[in-house]
Amino acid sequence: MFSEKETLEIQYRGLQLENVEKQIKRFETGFVPLNIVAPATIEHGIKTFDKDEIEDFAKLYDKKKKHKKIVKFIPASGAASRMFKMLFGIMNEYDGSEESYQKIFSKTGLHSAQNFVKEIQKFAFYDDLKNALEKGGFNISELLDKKDYKTILEYLLTEKGLNYGNLPKGLLLFHKYKDGNRTPLEEHLVEGALYAKDKHNDVHLHFTVSPEFIQGFQDKVAQVKGKYQETYNVKYYIDYSVQKPTTDTIAVNDDNTPFKNADDTLLFRPAGHGALIENLNDLNYDIIFIKNIDNIVPDSYKEPTILYKKALAGILIHYQNELFKLYSKVKGCRHLSDKRLAKAMDFLQNELNYILPEGFKDWARNDCKDYIVDLLHRPIRVCGMVKNEGEPGGGPFFVLERDGAQTLQIIEKAQIDTKAEGQEKIFNASTHFNPVDLICGVKDSDGKKYDLTKFVDEEAGIITSKSKDGKSLKALELPGLWNGAMSNWNTIFVEVPSITFNPVKEVNDLLRKEHQEK
Repeated sequence: MFSEKETLEIQYRGLQLENVEKQIKRFETGFVPLNIVAPATIEHGIKTFDKDEIEDFAKLYDKKKKHKKIVKFIPASGAASRMFKMLFGIMNEYDGSEESYQKIFSKTGLHSAQNFVKEIQKFAFYDDLKNALEKGGFNISELLDKKDYKTILEYLLTEKGLNYGNLPKGLLLFHKYKDGNRTPLEEHLVEGALYAKDKHNDVHLHFTVSPEFIQGFQDKVAQVKGKYQETYNVKYYIDYSVQKPTTDTIAVNDDNTPFKNADDTLLFRPAGHGALIENLNDLNYDIIFIKNIDNIVPDSYKEPTILYKKALAGILIHYQNELFKLYSKVKGCRHLSDKRLAKAMDFLQNELNYILPEGFKDWARNDCKDYIVDLLHRPIRVCGMVKNEGEPGGGPFFVLERDGAQTLQIIEKAQIDTKAEGQEKIFNASTHFNPVDLICGVKDSDGKKYDLTKFVDEEAGIITSKSKDGKSLKALELPGLWNGAMSNWNTIFVEVPSITFNPVKEVNDLLRKEHQEK
C-alpha cells in the first residue's frame, strides 16, 4: 500500500505501519453508526438529588479524600482563534465607510459586533488593549469615537498588540478583579484549591497543551503560583502533556488514497480530543476531575460549582465502594446463587442503569457470573448533565450494544445515522446536554490502575471533511475522550444546575453576567 519512502516516513514518526494501513481501510469502510434507543432523562438514566443529599455527598468526599490521590485534568490545547471568528471577520471586512458600518454593526444582541464595541470596557483585557494601543501611538477613546475599529482589533488579535487571536484560551484575560484580572489558567488554580486539594493541602493539576504554548503556560504559572499558594494555603504541582504525535492519523483524498503535502510527504493530523485518552492513561491518581479550560466563572459565582464538584466526587466514591463490594462477592463465589444474581442484576440495572441483554437471567450461571464480573471490573465515571437549553453538542443516551445490552453513553450527532428510522427524532428528544463535567475513578478494588486504552470503542470514531492548500481531504478522528474513548466504562449521569456550565465559545460570552464579577 505504501512505497518504501512512505514506509520510512511512517516509521520515522513513530507510527506502526499496520495501524496506518488500518486507518486507510477505515476510510473505505467507515464507522458503524451507533444505535441510540432513548435519551437519558431524569425519569430514566439521569440521577437527581435534593439539596441535603448533594451536601451529604460533598461531605462524604471531604471525609474520604484524605485517603485519595486527586488531580484536575484540563484539556487546554489549541489557539483561541475560533473564539474571535466574528472579530477577525470585522477586521478583514470593515473599511470605515458608513455602508460597511451599517452592514456589520447594525445587528444587536449578545453576540453582535455592536455589543462588543459598546461594552468593550467590560472585558478584562480592556486595560491591556488600551496600553498596547498607547504604545503604538493611539488613544482607544479617540479610535472608538472615530469608529476606527480595525486598528483596535489589529492590536487585540495580532502581533501588533496582544496577539489574542494566536494565543490559547488559557492565557487570555477572562475576568476582572480589584486585585488583578485573571486568565482561565488562574481560575483553574483557584478551583483546584477549593475542591481538589489533598490532606497535605497539595493541589495537582494537569493541562494538555499544544507544544507551542507550553512555555507560555509555564511562564504564567511561575508568575502567579506564589500568590495563589499564599491566598489559599496550598502548594501546587502542575504538569503538562501534549497530544502524542503517535496518535496522529493519516489524511486521505476523496478517493481514499493518501493525501500528499506540497513537498510530496504524507499528511498526518491530530486525531481529535479522543487521543487524550493516552494522556489520561498516563496519570496515576484515585480521583480525576475533568473540565474544559474555558468553563470557569469568577469567584462570586463559584459556590455552586465547588459544591457540585465535591458532590459528584462523593457520588463516585459511594458507587465505587458499592461496585467493589459486589465485585468481590460475585467473583469470589463458587456458585452464583439466585439471591446473589438478583442482587447483582438489581445494582446493574437500577443503580448503574445498565440494561442487561434480553433473557440474561436464563443464561448458564457461569456465563452470568463471567459477564457480571467483566462489567464490574471497569473504570467508573460520574458525569454532570445540564438541562438542554439549545447548546450544540453531545448529550446522554441509551445505546444498543452488539450483545443486546443497553448502556449509558455521551453521544455526538455525528455518531448516529440520522437517516435511519427514528434516530434523529430520538436525538432531538434529548432533555440534557454534556457540559464536560466528569469525575473519574480509574483504579480497581485492589488499587491497581486500569489500562484505559482497553475500554475504548474503536467503532466510535468519526470521519470529517477538511481542506489543505485549497484541496479537500478526509480526516479521521479517534473516538472522543468522553464519547467512544470511555464507551466501556461504568457510567452514572447526574443532573447539575446550569450555573455550573459557563463556557466561552465566542468572545462576547465574556459579557454574560456569569463572567462579570459581582
